[in-house]
Amino acid sequence: MNPLPVATNLAADTVAPRNILFVGGTGVISAAAAELAVALGHRLTILNRGQSTGRPTPEGAEVLHADIRDSSAVREVLKGREFDAVADFIAFTPDHARASMELFRGRTGQYVFISSASAYQKPPTRLPILESTPLKNPFWQYSRDKIACEDILFEAYRSDDFPLTVVRPSHTYDRTKIAMVGGWTDIHRMRRGLPILVHGDGTSLWTLTHSRDFAKAFVGLLGRPQAVGESYTITSDEYLPWNQIYQLFARAAGVPGPQLVHVASETIAAHNPVLGANLLGDRSHSVVFDNTKIKSLVPSYAATIPFADGAREIVAWYDSHPDLQVVDQAYMELSDKLTSFALASN
Repeated sequence: MNPLPVATNLAADTVAPRNILFVGGTGVISAAAAELAVALGHRLTILNRGQSTGRPTPEGAEVLHADIRDSSAVREVLKGREFDAVADFIAFTPDHARASMELFRGRTGQYVFISSASAYQKPPTRLPILESTPLKNPFWQYSRDKIACEDILFEAYRSDDFPLTVVRPSHTYDRTKIAMVGGWTDIHRMRRGLPILVHGDGTSLWTLTHSRDFAKAFVGLLGRPQAVGESYTITSDEYLPWNQIYQLFARAAGVPGPQLVHVASETIAAHNPVLGANLLGDRSHSVVFDNTKIKSLVPSYAATIPFADGAREIVAWYDSHPDLQVVDQAYMELSDKLTSFALASN
């Protein structure tokens, strides 16, 4: 299957070409945004360590190699340069945020921090989730670190006009990312008729956004002065129960009737605390997002790739790359153990 096409329907929202720096640029969301930024005529520079991820940088982008954690090296390669916007895709901790703030203060008209929608209140007390929803996640350290980064950066905006924009994506995927908890291992189990471990009762709602859709909104806000001091959720408007997400993967994998076995997220967490932190801090809760705010800035934004198409693209890509069909034996054992217990208890 060919990759889904790059959407370039932002002409109404795009003005003069902007001078943009991406810190990162080869990840799931950054690679799609880089491809679109170049396609729309922006002057894009990508700063990364030069380590291959399998996602090539787009032709026409300038690539500079330096480790963002090495401030001296970054200052050297960026000497004398200024940008309309800097998008930082790889700041995850307060120390990262402070270092980036010092590197780019006075060098850019806008610093875009990629946070996470997992930072929103868990469990949510109301839906849909808005930018005004409190940031609080007692379950997952990743989310707490993102919240701490936001706190530092917004304080810098308030105290000395650091030109901050915060973006909060939720579960954003490309053809390399399987949304099911077990990844390829769940496809492997489906095709062998083995029971599939599903957290909770499978009815909580989840939002999946293709990276090419995310890119349309994200690139549209770069270099926009009215976005400074603001935060934006960027997701699809499609939300699906987890049972349907698993069934869509099964259909794409040629399995008409997967055996889904439901196990409480708390039980999974008790057997695997690392996996449990992600479940209890994010996936076990229904998440429905309101994208009104980003659409007010980028009026043509619409997520147009349904997850049914995304699932087919993912499975086709893995089927064409058998070397990446890695089965996680630890997850196999966890699935066997918990599904067997659940089936015996019914």
